[in-house]
Amino acid sequence: VERLERVTRERFLRDIYPRRKPVVLTGLELGTCTTKWTIDYLSQAEGSKEVKIHVSAVPQMDFLSKNFVYRTLPFDVFVRRAAEVKHKEYFLTEDEKYYLRSVGEDVRKDIADIRKQFPILAEDVHIPEYFEKEQFFSSVFRISSAGLQLWTHYDVMDNFLIQVTGKKRVVLYSPRDAPYLYLSGTKSEVLDVDNPDLEKYPLFVKARRYQCVLEAGDVLFIPALWFHNVISEEFGVALNVFWKHLPAESYDKTDTYGNKDPMAASRAIQILDRALKTLEELPEEYRDFYARRMVLRIQEKAYRNDYG
Repeated sequence: VERLERVTRERFLRDIYPRRKPVVLTGLELGTCTTKWTIDYLSQAEGSKEVKIHVSAVPQMDFLSKNFVYRTLPFDVFVRRAAEVKHKEYFLTEDEKYYLRSVGEDVRKDIADIRKQFPILAEDVHIPEYFEKEQFFSSVFRISSAGLQLWTHYDVMDNFLIQVTGKKRVVLYSPRDAPYLYLSGTKSEVLDVDNPDLEKYPLFVKARRYQCVLEAGDVLFIPALWFHNVISEEFGVALNVFWKHLPAESYDKTDTYGNKDPMAASRAIQILDRALKTLEELPEEYRDFYARRMVLRIQEKAYRNDYG
């Protein structure tokens, strides 16, 4: 993934954004957070308010098999525990991993916004305003234990992953490689992208891997629909900022996480499911023939032919 230094808003919108490829932006003005956000400062700033966290006994978290539990801790206790490697107090094991993804007050209705959930910390952050104010969707505050790996997934909105402290490795895959990623909804079944089970996932070798390492102060632009798999190589604090790339009415009003497919895509998939159900009325030989014709028509009508 390309790294570019001190990119202005104008250059980003003119040269980088239209290409729809990930890029690491370095040397941006992010505010005092990059120097202030020590473990002590974080603990004091937001005190003992309760936060809901993921706790995992293994480093690779899997959203499909749910190999983690949700627990609640006071924020200051959570920060100190997440920064430890071995724990005196724990829920599952003494080397369990912790992960906070901030959410709104009512998860079903409210989006994550650092200004509302962590107002004191929000004052330390200057979010790069490379999009219009009305496009803003959410700002998700994240804290991860060292070694924690998040499942591969895509989001339907563009976002900046702002690495405030610590170090992350991010592996990305293009939307066009979706056929090789063994998807279940927005998530890939291939958990271990470094040592995949190729007997189970033989097509995964065809997916082209993009990779970058984010140091404190780096900002990764992840375009909508790009798959990403994130490993926290160190205890770290990050902020994701999502914004609406499509017209506002394209998105599902009930989406508080930014990962529900656009309304038109959801409708198209429902219609396709009904079409496939209708094909079941035919004998196998006919079903196969017309299914192949449908695939050809989709490719002809909807596929892009300008992918390099």
